[in-house]
Amino acid sequence: MIDKEHMLSIFRSTEALLDGHFILTSGRHSATYFQCAKVLQHPEYLTAFSVILADEFEAMKPDVVISPAIGGIVLGTEVGTQLGCRTIFAERKEGKMVIRRGFEILKDERVLVIEDVITTGGSVKEVMELVTDNDAEVVGVGVLVDRSNGTASLCEKQFSIVELNAVSYGDDEVPNDLAAIPIQKPGSRHLK
Repeated sequence: MIDKEHMLSIFRSTEALLDGHFILTSGRHSATYFQCAKVLQHPEYLTAFSVILADEFEAMKPDVVISPAIGGIVLGTEVGTQLGCRTIFAERKEGKMVIRRGFEILKDERVLVIEDVITTGGSVKEVMELVTDNDAEVVGVGVLVDRSNGTASLCEKQFSIVELNAVSYGDDEVPNDLAAIPIQKPGSRHLK
């Protein structure tokens, strides 16, 4: 297993851990941002992280792996490959998470949800609702980086490779030193 400091050094070396003033997908402000796509473009890291997640959930015997678009797709696909099961993704259409492109979740399927980064877990919760709306079972939630500070408890069987105490702020809580830095919105969802 990779320790947290080693993991952070991997993120920094691949420019996947950024410093500045960011608005996260959740809408919260932070001085740090994880651009997991930057680390997951390297096959050695993608495979290593996917094997860790697959090993954690293999006993759950999922039929399908689903990820929220866009961030979780690459990781979810590789986890599905490691587990030898079908992989799909959910995406936003008119602001709502949906399953499309011919993908489907069948009744009673055992579904593993994989995401790259969570702060509030909102996208994962929406995907979990899609699973249950299709009369299937969420058997687990696997995450590369959990930056929720322990507040995003999404599933009984939840596992994160790295948990970080990442500070984030609501619009009315942003400290002056952070507010002085120009805002960047690198996430996959456009915020108003």
